[in-house]
Amino acid sequence: MTIQRIRSKTAKTEALLASPEMADHVPETKRMSRDTVQEMLLRYGMIYVKPVTGTFGLGVIRVEWHPGKVFPYRFQSATRKYRFRSFDAMYRKLLLVKRKRSYLAQQGIELLKHNNRRFDFRVMVQRNPYSVWETTGIIGRLAHPRKIVTNYHSGGKPMSLDALIREHVNESTSLDEIKQQLDSLGVEVARTLELAFPKIQEIGIDVAIDTDLKPWILEVNTMPDPYLFRKLNDPDVFRRIYNYAVAYGRFPSRKRNRA
Repeated sequence: MTIQRIRSKTAKTEALLASPEMADHVPETKRMSRDTVQEMLLRYGMIYVKPVTGTFGLGVIRVEWHPGKVFPYRFQSATRKYRFRSFDAMYRKLLLVKRKRSYLAQQGIELLKHNNRRFDFRVMVQRNPYSVWETTGIIGRLAHPRKIVTNYHSGGKPMSLDALIREHVNESTSLDEIKQQLDSLGVEVARTLELAFPKIQEIGIDVAIDTDLKPWILEVNTMPDPYLFRKLNDPDVFRRIYNYAVAYGRFPSRKRNRA
């Protein structure tokens, strides 16, 4: 079975924006240019710029505007931080620091924090053996203390959803409600993307939850790393993910390997 992989973040974002329901969970995203960076900074105060194609959070830069400060324009790439008096000086340096490829500018979502470190979630969604979309795993990703991205390959720490979100739930939103919301969101994202990319079999959705406990779709991967889920204490989660992947042909059957 052919498994479709879509590398372009722009193509996946446009597919999600075709659904009004999904569009409400997608941060504003535009092709990076001097005008879009300046305009979005004025509107949001903080944005992320990221490569149109790429994985593991490589090349992602956090850009901020703090009016009234001596150095109001700032950005961070990996662990390096830069400060500038003017937008023009900042943008010139940004062009030098970013990777030599096309970039997107995305509305910044202030992630929730645990021990003063940002975190988000990877939501794994797969076609089950009956070809029905199913959310098969949710895992938290706690950012490295000195980095802006949460990816495991960039130093992020995998943790359970419960451990990260429990301190942020309130009387109006319970832990179970957040789990159910992420579960449902994952399936709806898969169904929406399927309309544009009918051969996809699995997706990994990077979801941020803001201080109002609203989930935001930061990125969708069409061939996500399933082995991240081995970091959970529940081995059944990874076992189900792996078995589904075998069923739709991403991995060879263990029985065939033993033959």
